[in-house]
Amino acid sequence: MLTFAKIKINQTRTFLKLSTHSPILVTGANGLIGSTLIRHLLAEGHSIRGLKRVDSDLSLLNDIHEKIEWIEGDVLDVLSLEKAFEGITHVIHTAAVVSFVPRDRDQIYEINVGGTANIVNAALNSKVQKLAFVSSVAALGRPDPRTIVVDKPTIITEDQKWEESPLNSHYGKSKYLAELEVWRGVAEGLNAIVVNPSMVLGEGDWTRSSTQLFKYVNDENTYYTEGLINYVDVQDVAAIVTKLLFSEIKNERYIVSGGHVTYKELFEKMAAGFGKKAPSKKIAPFLAEIVWRVEAFRSWLTGSRPLITKETAKTSRTQFIYDGKKVKKALGFDYKPLDETVKRVCVALKK
Repeated sequence: MLTFAKIKINQTRTFLKLSTHSPILVTGANGLIGSTLIRHLLAEGHSIRGLKRVDSDLSLLNDIHEKIEWIEGDVLDVLSLEKAFEGITHVIHTAAVVSFVPRDRDQIYEINVGGTANIVNAALNSKVQKLAFVSSVAALGRPDPRTIVVDKPTIITEDQKWEESPLNSHYGKSKYLAELEVWRGVAEGLNAIVVNPSMVLGEGDWTRSSTQLFKYVNDENTYYTEGLINYVDVQDVAAIVTKLLFSEIKNERYIVSGGHVTYKELFEKMAAGFGKKAPSKKIAPFLAEIVWRVEAFRSWLTGSRPLITKETAKTSRTQFIYDGKKVKKALGFDYKPLDETVKRVCVALKK
């Protein structure tokens, strides 16, 4: 089993005022987290260099596209990374494939693990001052099911050690392996911080990633699943990553999670924000097992992406609570209330 060494540092609340003319390199700039980070950094007066593919969808950055210095490339293209890292002192790596669809499995490992290894190598070669890696709570892994008490939530902290479990997704394993690349870089002299966000809620493309939850409710679907969902506002993720990047804190990881609710509660809040009818029928575990199989067959026939997969059906019924207190204490940070987040995102999506 793969493990990584725990890095010990002196905790501090001292934050540095960055005074540099070099841009901050952001990978995954066109995603929900990446685009929000760029807006946050620009608002603080920083210049930005973004890494993008030729065919990247930049719709989340339409109004600020010209404020970004763009480098065409890819995390798998080492030569483009050499160009992107020229003159760079700080890097935020958010680029990743988020998918639970079996046919995406090879791409998930190639980009999430191999791409992160390339970023770490480029950071070491360029002697950057600090790397911020946006991981996921999925990288912490889930405990062995035999250790879980039925009908009782399991609290997971940054001390959780990865262990093989049928509750782990391939996406989660890819992010865990990506973190090992970051810690390998730390062992070779890199300064880095890792953040592990839970479900990120924000004004993204609602046909992709977590924002699909809002579309599910807006379309007035009928069913909800049992289990807990851990959430965090995308603006909180951006603020925390920025504070950590320019602080004296290094070689630490932080869960970033504002709280947890049931799926039913979250869907009711979203429905209220849209003025729509909330899902009202709980889907039984046996029915969820049938649905993911039907969706897999439909996806195979049509080539479309399944609405629910075996992995999402399995994890949506779990009761894990990700403790986001460590970063609150380190930064003196308060998360946004869920009601405020949902209301803001619903208003933005309705436009």
